[in-house]
Amino acid sequence: MAVLPIRKYGDDVLRRPAEPVTEIDASLHRLIDDMVDTMYAAPGVGLAANQVGVSKRLAVVDLSVGKRPDELHVFINPEIVEVEGQITEEEGCLSIPDFVEVVTRPERVKLRYLDRNGVEREMWGDGLMARAMCHEIDHSRSYDLCVHEMGFFAGAVPTARCSR
Repeated sequence: MAVLPIRKYGDDVLRRPAEPVTEIDASLHRLIDDMVDTMYAAPGVGLAANQVGVSKRLAVVDLSVGKRPDELHVFINPEIVEVEGQITEEEGCLSIPDFVEVVTRPERVKLRYLDRNGVEREMWGDGLMARAMCHEIDHSRSYDLCVHEMGFFAGAVPTARCSR
């Protein structure tokens, strides 16, 4: 396993929508493990594959930042299928160091995804988990969307798109 360089704002791979994962194999498992190591080393609570230069719809999230191994989630080809409520809080991004913005996102999110073994699952996320799910999915849509929704361009308090 390795700690990978995190791509920063302006990198082309962050500006393009990510491609779906089509094959779950040993190389994908290595990438997942490297992403987890990278997220923990940063430290952060979430990381999308394109943040480490791989244009795939893949994200890892762990609100405990490695303190509780059972809280690590791997989301392959995640899709938001339902949202509830709204909450406005500060949000940061590993690809824009030292930048925090107040962002409005859904309070609850239901996600459909494949786990690291290719099993289709659904999961509800509340609060910070919902925020992390939305943020990482925004990365897979395109980084320009993600930073725009965080207000990086406008300096305003945006309402994040994160919807079905």
